[in-house]
Amino acid sequence: MSRRGRLDAVIAGGGVVGAAAALMLARQGWQVALVEPKQPPAWQRAVRDLRVFAFAPDNAALLQELGVWGDVCAARVQPYRHMRVWDAAGGDALRFDADALGQQQLGWIIENTVLVDALWRALPQAGVRLHCPAQVATLEQDSAGVRVGLDDGVQLEASLAIAADGGNSALRTLAGVSVERRDYHQQGLVAFVSSQQAHGFGCWQRFLPTGPVALLPFNADGDAALDGRLGSIVWTLPTEEAQRLRELDGIHFEAELAQAFGGELGAFTLQSARAAFPLARQLATSLLADRVLLMGDAAHVVHPLAGQGVNLGLRDVSALHAVVRDGQLRSADAVSDQTLARWARTRKSENAVNARAFEVINRVYSNDGLLPTFLRGHALGIAGRLPPLTHALWRHAAGL
Repeated sequence: MSRRGRLDAVIAGGGVVGAAAALMLARQGWQVALVEPKQPPAWQRAVRDLRVFAFAPDNAALLQELGVWGDVCAARVQPYRHMRVWDAAGGDALRFDADALGQQQLGWIIENTVLVDALWRALPQAGVRLHCPAQVATLEQDSAGVRVGLDDGVQLEASLAIAADGGNSALRTLAGVSVERRDYHQQGLVAFVSSQQAHGFGCWQRFLPTGPVALLPFNADGDAALDGRLGSIVWTLPTEEAQRLRELDGIHFEAELAQAFGGELGAFTLQSARAAFPLARQLATSLLADRVLLMGDAAHVVHPLAGQGVNLGLRDVSALHAVVRDGQLRSADAVSDQTLARWARTRKSENAVNARAFEVINRVYSNDGLLPTFLRGHALGIAGRLPPLTHALWRHAAGL
């Protein structure tokens, strides 16, 4: 089986980043094909997706421009207005407050399934050609573009290919791009819990010698017993400890979680199963290989302590959006070699700076050495007492 017909772009990977890239390019008038091995599940209100994101304002603006932000908000989102970060070793907390920053909210807590579902429902209407289930099997390139072979025998020709197919990207491998990887020997333990004390629709993060534990407020869908108390936890732990806590009986897990938060939110009650995923820093050595671009987890995997993973991926999409739009306004080639190289250099630099910054923070605060312990809590307190610094930190996280 073979199908030919020149496309502008072939995108591997139909997650949040890949689907957003496909929709963005289609909205710009491009002929786009999206290749995804598995049909994503439709969002269901009765099912809470354990994979949630702290979604930044700049990316909400991107989805608004793509015409799907309204659908996301109509499903299930939770705005958050406050953030408190403190260290178990002592010192003052670093606080962010929407009112003090002149914002309606700092961001939104959103399930992965909500985002993917809204994006996928918009793809056919935008004219995106879906190849699902299918995955990239072969790649050929020349100066004119790419030829991508799928595992079902379909052949696609395009001016450009985009690898957005995750940390184990098949298209990245076919393009010959290597990665620099550092295993943190940690896992992120996630679950939904309810807290005895109201979380105030804010995010809470406490640094422990084993790694940070965070609670993100979650939309309780009108359940009075859970409203203002339901949250999603992300607990960074050494691998063996994460597995122990994942398998621990519920009562003892709840007690250890309350202890990890230093009693700040009272007792906790599990509201879901628990899951854990390995943590690592992984950066592609290049975001461009001839006519193949890398974005999202295919390009960069970062520590989740700052909640920036999907935000960085969507900023890859926004940067490409700006390049394409500028090229169209100038009646220039939006995907010239020089333009793509400039996009790749800029995004690689920004993503590397962020990834290494998160790694340093994790290393300093996941440490029971005497000097780091003495200094780090005070550092948070100092930052919290300097409004311009607090404002600058939030603007960077918000992509503004």
